[in-house]
Amino acid sequence: MTLTPFHLAIQVRDIEEARDFYGKKMGFPEGRSTADWIDFNMFGHQLVVHCNKELGPEGKVNALNNAVDGHGVPVPHFGVVLEFDEWHALAEKVKGFIDGFIIEPYIRFEGEVGEQGTMFFADPSGNSLEFKAFKNIESELFAK
Repeated sequence: MTLTPFHLAIQVRDIEEARDFYGKKMGFPEGRSTADWIDFNMFGHQLVVHCNKELGPEGKVNALNNAVDGHGVPVPHFGVVLEFDEWHALAEKVKGFIDGFIIEPYIRFEGEVGEQGTMFFADPSGNSLEFKAFKNIESELFAK
């Protein structure tokens, strides 16, 4: 499976706060930037944060919750599908700076087709992120 990088632009309440979260804490390399936006390399994909000053210093972007497996899954959300070892390492890393997961890291569909690790958390502006992993991404990502 050959994938091409996606480009995703999101709003944040403060550029320096986003630089700290995505750049320093998450460890995503920074690309081009101005006073109002920053490009980050998110596992080979282009994540761009744009400052929305209307959110204010304590503001959050809006999200809805959709019931999935007894959890309130935030919509919208975004993230990357990783190999299991990368997913476990990321889960341990973010536990060091995430105050509370939206959904703690766990395994869904254990022992079934599509078994996956998943976790949800939010950035300081309220953007919801999901990172997941499959044992065999190519055969399981879209398996029924």
